[in-house]
Amino acid sequence: MRILIATDAWKPQVNGVVRSLESVAKALREFGAEIEFLTPQGFASIPLPTYSEIKLAFASARAIRKRLDGAPIDHIHIATEGPVGYAARRYCLQGNRPFTTSYHTRFPEYIAARTRLPEAITYAVLRRFHNAGSGVMVSTASIASDLQSRGFERLMHWSRGVDHSQFTPAKALKLDLPRPIFLYAGRLAPEKNVESFLALDLPGSKVIVGDGPSRRALESAYPDAHFVGAKTSDALAVHYASSDVFVFPSRTDTFGMVLLEALSCGLPVAALPVAGPLDVIGDSGAGILDEDLRGACLRALDIPREKARAHALTFTWANSARQFLDNILLAKSTSATRLIASPGF
Repeated sequence: MRILIATDAWKPQVNGVVRSLESVAKALREFGAEIEFLTPQGFASIPLPTYSEIKLAFASARAIRKRLDGAPIDHIHIATEGPVGYAARRYCLQGNRPFTTSYHTRFPEYIAARTRLPEAITYAVLRRFHNAGSGVMVSTASIASDLQSRGFERLMHWSRGVDHSQFTPAKALKLDLPRPIFLYAGRLAPEKNVESFLALDLPGSKVIVGDGPSRRALESAYPDAHFVGAKTSDALAVHYASSDVFVFPSRTDTFGMVLLEALSCGLPVAALPVAGPLDVIGDSGAGILDEDLRGACLRALDIPREKARAHALTFTWANSARQFLDNILLAKSTSATRLIASPGF
């Protein structure tokens, strides 16, 4: 099967969406699928305001049609709701081609955190975008339930995986910092709620891996924390494996790829009991979920690293790729008006 994935999120961005798409594409090829990407590369673009790493491509429906007409494509999957995604959506609708989408990012909450635009307006736009397709792939049951309550239709389960050979406890080094080491890894932006972690009264050290628009303000407000900048996957794995607790303060993530990466390195998790952590950690015992984030951090110190690693091993990219293919086959074999939510949520 030849699958085209249209996405506005692409290299050189470093985020969970890009890592997910690259990883699942690699696994899909091992199943015999041929994967092509339609990205902002090759189009003129401008930086997204307040999120300069993301480029808004000038990808018109005409330009997309020129690229796709005559191409040997069996299915189109639209991963993002940006200009590339919208142009690919219009191409499919005009050509009466079935397509699937995926919901990676809670943009309504992100936008509301930076502006005064009500979430209901953004959700209405996203609902119209996704409901035009034959199915929308969602990573967790919590997000699926939330979207269903907001009128999203034809929800399909598509979980994530982790590269256990890259993210491994074997990469641990002795860091020259007071223990215990509490680690955050991710974007430094208002919607990530990083300040709630930095403000905690915790023993030892706080290490912050990542970059973003809030970094300068956070460094100024919390000079005792160690800000080390964005890291490649290999360097990130070293930080995971060398720390004592991974702290995930976000309330707005749909999944949290960093949770699986940390667990795979044997790093227990402390997080809030919200969508993402509830689905990834659940009752596995690999982390502590509590509105008292400080208490969760301290209790997570007692979790054996072996338990964290064992839970991560239940998530694989092979399983993720199989779910993705099954969703496409269901979408192709069933008309959009008859397609129901896939089992598994």
